[in-house]
Amino acid sequence: MSRLFEELDYRPTPIGDISLRRRFEHKLGVDVLEIKLGEEFLMTSLFTASEIALARLGLAELAGEGLDVVVGGLGLGYTAQAVLEHDSVGSLVVVDFLEAVIDWHVTGLLPLGPGLVADPRCRLVHGDFFAMAQSAGGFDPQAPARTFDAILLDIDHSPDSLLDARSTSFYRREGLAALSSHLKPGGVFGLWSDDRPDPAFTERLAQVFSDARAEPVTFDNPLQDRPFTQTVYLGRKA
Repeated sequence: MSRLFEELDYRPTPIGDISLRRRFEHKLGVDVLEIKLGEEFLMTSLFTASEIALARLGLAELAGEGLDVVVGGLGLGYTAQAVLEHDSVGSLVVVDFLEAVIDWHVTGLLPLGPGLVADPRCRLVHGDFFAMAQSAGGFDPQAPARTFDAILLDIDHSPDSLLDARSTSFYRREGLAALSSHLKPGGVFGLWSDDRPDPAFTERLAQVFSDARAEPVTFDNPLQDRPFTQTVYLGRKA
């Protein structure tokens, strides 16, 4: 297979077929890694600014050392890596529903995987983030009902554009309230969205969290030669 395009892995999953691809982007002269679920793009290594901002903005809200963090959605690993770059982080649990994605990191097929796996603070957990959020046991199978300083979520495209119907109830007031029970007092929930800020969702966050806001993240799209804006929503528990 030529260097222009290579499918590195392809597997069926409970929510559709997932593939990891590497292609050469002629306009920029770089190799690009992409994860697709069916015909939908889950993540690309070409645009990572907002995934990194999710970690930066979420942790900027917190003081102290030994912070306990959950990341929902492993993807190419950029949010998890950005979390671990903070010396204040004591532990990181990364939850992903797609076992293949965890395998790609553990085996080193994805470039950030070896660093995540080697960091003693980081643990990759195969599980359903949305089911865990609604459960009493929470996100750490080794420590049921454990609470965290930050929960950072990057799975669906946005609160209104879902990968799978199982997450529908999560974005309602009751679902967000259940999630907040897994945060320590003063803890932060951060949510990545592919869309511009939605005042209706920010208002919904404010019904659960004492402080809620939307942070636009704007970056240059070199393929279209124009800026592009995504969003990080933040909610702080009282």
